Amino acid sequence: MARVYATPEEYAAWLAPEAEAPTPPAGAARALRAASGRIDELLIAAVYDTDEDGKPTETAHIEALRDATCAQADYQQATGDPYSTGATGQWASVSIGSASLSRGQAAGGGTAGASTYSSEAEGILQRAGLVPHEPWGY
Repeated sequence: MARVYATPEEYAAWLAPEAEAPTPPAGAARALRAASGRIDELLIAAVYDTDEDGKPTETAHIEALRDATCAQADYQQATGDPYSTGATGQWASVSIGSASLSRGQAAGGGTAGASTYSSEAEGILQRAGLVPHEPWGY
């Protein structure tokens, strides 16, 4: 079973931090499953303590994965691919003579062909020390 790092209620709180009891958006559980999968891709080769289900055990890591998952789900919604299916078209038109390309519009109004990962989610993981980096050499 895939790991999911945030609940629909946590996602609702992420989207509306000032609200007293925000309601999760429709499809939140599915969006969070997809976003958690993308977060797992960013965690390849990361080293941190986990429980028997592969979830982090340190509070700082738990919170970072929750927040990064919410940021990723929000990004996927904003780019018109809320479930990270890749079904949005990348180009609206392409011409060969005089090379004229134009980006398509994603279903939610975002630009198709955008990055797969939220830069906010990547930053959250980096600040928590969860994104592995190669050693610097001179």
